Formats: sequence, C-alpha cells, structure tokens
Amino acid sequence: MSQQVTTIERLGLRIARRRAALSLTREELSERAGVEVAYVAWLEGESVRESLARIARVLETTVEELLGETPMGAGPPAPHPELVTLDESECLHLLQPGGVGRLAFDGRYGPTVLPVNFRLLEGTIVFRTATGGSTDEDLRTGVRDVEYKVAFEVDRIEELTSGGWSVLVQGSLHHVTTDEELASAAATGVDPWAGGDRQQYLKIIPCRMTGRRVEPR
Repeated sequence: MSQQVTTIERLGLRIARRRAALSLTREELSERAGVEVAYVAWLEGESVRESLARIARVLETTVEELLGETPMGAGPPAPHPELVTLDESECLHLLQPGGVGRLAFDGRYGPTVLPVNFRLLEGTIVFRTATGGSTDEDLRTGVRDVEYKVAFEVDRIEELTSGGWSVLVQGSLHHVTTDEELASAAATGVDPWAGGDRQQYLKIIPCRMTGRRVEPR
C-alpha cells in the first residue's frame, strides 16, 4: 500500500493523541485551527486506506493509480529547504524510539548494507541476528578482543512536507556474551521483524555520531 497513505494515517493518529493529551474536543481544535470539524474527524476516524480502496473499486482502478504512486523521495523538494546539522544529543533523541536502521559493513562478498530492527541501550545500538548465520560470521574478526568496525544509518522521510532527517553512527560491533550484558540487551525488547531464531545480540558502540535534518520552508 502507498507510503503516502501510511503517512496520512500516522498523521491522523498523532493528531488524535495530541488533541486528547490537551483535552481538546474535535470542535475546539476545528475552531482554533480554522479548519472544518469534518476534516479533523476524517483524519482521525475511518481508515484513509479503506476509504481510498472503496473509491478506487468504484472507479475501476487502484489506490496506486489514484495517488500517482512514486518511489520514496522521488517527489519535488520544498521551495526553500534548509539543511541543518544535528549535534550528538539530538541524534540520540531521534534514535531513542528505536525502529529500523541500516547496518553497513565490509562482508565476505564486499560492501554490504542490511536493514535491522534496533533499540537504544545507554547510548549504544542493540540488534539481534541468527547465531552462526552469515551476518554473525561476517561480523566476527576472529581475533580476541578485536571488534568489527561498522556504520549504522537511520532516517525518516516525510513525503507530504519534503522534509526528514538522517543519523549516521560509526563505531565498533560487539557480540553480547556475558549474562549481565544479555539481560540488559534482552530488556530493550528489540524484536526482529524477520522472525526466526535470532538469539545472538549485538551492540554497536559509537565512536562518532552525526546527523542532518532537511527543514522545509
């Protein structure tokens, strides 16, 4: 389903949560913002995905055709975008919720980039892989106390605003082995979407963290 539809649905959910946190009714939000209450209700209420799917069926087409589906980031930039450099504390704040990031390393077949689910643990990046699997093997140096050097990138793109941010972490890759480390890593709740038996926890210890944000104007 369209990334644009998913973005609108997330937007509606965030609006509803924020409005509830401020103890505002839809009518009060509508009046203060100067928008129709029906529009607020539409954003927060019935799934945009379901509404568009029904319209598409009546018109004998698809949601993708109605939206003019394009690859992520293929739309035009904002009229006056500003590129802002983020400091380390801002980068850590953006990484705090966890999510999906891209692990980059020099594997047995050359430069490799893989998506992994991650969580933050005391300033380090924690993720899981299959013990003895190809990724696990690629990330072992074979030398005691010598750890692999990797890069880890996380970003978020908002198609509706032509904005977003990216964070790049560079550091050493540590295999979690002690009982104390394993307990801390497991407590993060990181859970790979790929499923399977992925009991090897790994931790990236940053030596450098940088970030940028594109702010639409």
